[in-house]
Amino acid sequence: MSYTFTLTTVIPATPKQIYDTWLDSRGHSAMTGGKATQSSKLGGKAMAWDGYITGKNLELKSGKRIVQSWRTSEFSKDHADSQVTVTLAAAKTGTRLTLKHSGVPDGQTSYETGGWKTHYFEPMKTYFTNMRMVAGIKAGGRKVKQKMAKKKATRKT
Repeated sequence: MSYTFTLTTVIPATPKQIYDTWLDSRGHSAMTGGKATQSSKLGGKAMAWDGYITGKNLELKSGKRIVQSWRTSEFSKDHADSQVTVTLAAAKTGTRLTLKHSGVPDGQTSYETGGWKTHYFEPMKTYFTNMRMVAGIKAGGRKVKQKMAKKKATRKT
């Protein structure tokens, strides 16, 4: 037997940023902290958390939806792959990420009771918050350089 659960969170990034990062090996690794190999192609293989999770892309809608088959190293050979559906929608403070995890083997409730939050949602929030800060610093640096160049040009005339 298996069960299904749904979790929702808000991530401080655009739907496209989350989508692109999820399906990029370096980005996925950086946002979760575990080695990942991802593909942005339909049918492409997926691996996360140093091989703890394996699967493949079943459906991809750019910036809106990712559906992947998933199995962890805790699944027995008798367990079918589970399915993870990530739906992304713009929200006031970023993106509302709704995750539906279906086909989870009975008794493996740690994914619902903390695994997703601890190993995905919290690290994703930190990753994208840091990305925003870096982008803000870079933008601020460009503005300072522009002001300095303008001031210098004004002095020459």
